[in-house]
Amino acid sequence: MKHQINQGQRVEIVSISKLNILLDAVAEQMELYTPKKIGDHYTFAKYDSSIETPLDFNNIRAYTPIKEFLFPLRELVAIFPESVEPDEVKPFAVFGLKNCDLRSIEILDKVFLEEEFQDPFYQRRREKLFIISTDCFDPTESCCCTLFGGQPFTQSGFDLNVSKTSDGFITEVGSNKGRDFVEKHLRLFTDTPEALLIERDKTRAKTQKQLEQNNSEYELDAPVNKILENSTDSEVFDIESQKCVECQACTRICPTCHCFYLYDTRQKDYFAKMNMWDSCMRMAYAAVAGGANPRKVLGDRIKHRLMHKFSFFFDRYGIEMCVGCGRCIDADSHGMDIRVVLKKLSEELRTKPKAEIAK
Repeated sequence: MKHQINQGQRVEIVSISKLNILLDAVAEQMELYTPKKIGDHYTFAKYDSSIETPLDFNNIRAYTPIKEFLFPLRELVAIFPESVEPDEVKPFAVFGLKNCDLRSIEILDKVFLEEEFQDPFYQRRREKLFIISTDCFDPTESCCCTLFGGQPFTQSGFDLNVSKTSDGFITEVGSNKGRDFVEKHLRLFTDTPEALLIERDKTRAKTQKQLEQNNSEYELDAPVNKILENSTDSEVFDIESQKCVECQACTRICPTCHCFYLYDTRQKDYFAKMNMWDSCMRMAYAAVAGGANPRKVLGDRIKHRLMHKFSFFFDRYGIEMCVGCGRCIDADSHGMDIRVVLKKLSEELRTKPKAEIAK
């Protein structure tokens, strides 16, 4: 039998009967964004508790990457002759983030919160973000987190995590912010029966197995960084580039791609410097003064993108820059699949003489 939690009891895992009860409580304190299904995909929309519409508990990650909340497509970063300070950011919450999203935040933090290079615009948004993650329970064919060290549920990096069960929702506390929220709203929650925890763990194991089965044909023979570092002369990049139309969707939709450029605009009485997303898949991206461009060939740009994700970033931070969310696979209009490219490179490396393989 469920029973109410006692005041003063340390909260780690609790249950709630209906999702909207939790979301209404969050929305009373801050702006809240929740998943909304459009066609076959999810995006995020502002939550309005006054509108009685069915809530979408997204089975997989939303199409919208979390970086849009932390690192906007376009923003003003400086003006002259006056200086500009980041706008005040009010607390906001995003519900429905998945483990791949949380892993992408970890990667963005390394880029924008480095001690010597902290981005004050990113920092203020990051500090105000309240993360409510949820478990995946029905992954699509493009989901491939298990290939890149991930899993369909999260164990860290969230404030609250919500797991759907046959009798309500298990809510797990992951931070002091999450614990403070639950303890202020104890009347909404009950203790979690052991049977529901067992059900949750079975669902997680089933989803993990499904992901591994879906991606079994893409398993690699070696670490990705080693495969790429030994494939710089491969023709696979040029062959696969024939499927690419240079739309740059793969980098725009990627939750970890963070390249940007700064450009100046002149207003009536001041000059403004704007920050805007860029893409290494754009032909002019690597162009330098005088017109020289070391990556005019599309295959070279695909190679650079993958080297950055799996080799360059790994060498600097110790983690890969791909979380296996599969967004780039869904976004590609001509069927380029990062798993296929890496598998071909892996198979090609297997046939190379050992003397040619770098350790």
